[in-house]
Amino acid sequence: MPKGYWIAFVTVTDAEKYKGYQASAPAVFEKFGARFLARGGDAATLEGQGYARHVVIEFASKADALACYHSPEYQAARALRDGACDAEIAIVEGL
Repeated sequence: MPKGYWIAFVTVTDAEKYKGYQASAPAVFEKFGARFLARGGDAATLEGQGYARHVVIEFASKADALACYHSPEYQAARALRDGACDAEIAIVEGL
């Protein structure tokens, strides 16, 4: 079964408010067996809008990645970052 990936581009606009998300989201990712492949670090935007953070998270399957995103636990964490960042997130199936 192909793995699933979250691909996220994030720029934090309110660091203090974003701390709530940072405190609660890791437990949700752990619950769903997520493995971070990239989070922040040096990046070069070659096309499109640039973001401060680039995140790639691996899951056992696309279904697991979607289940994590739609879980009540993640949605509660997500609410903590509302208004604290600009983000684009896609969930894709691996090869």
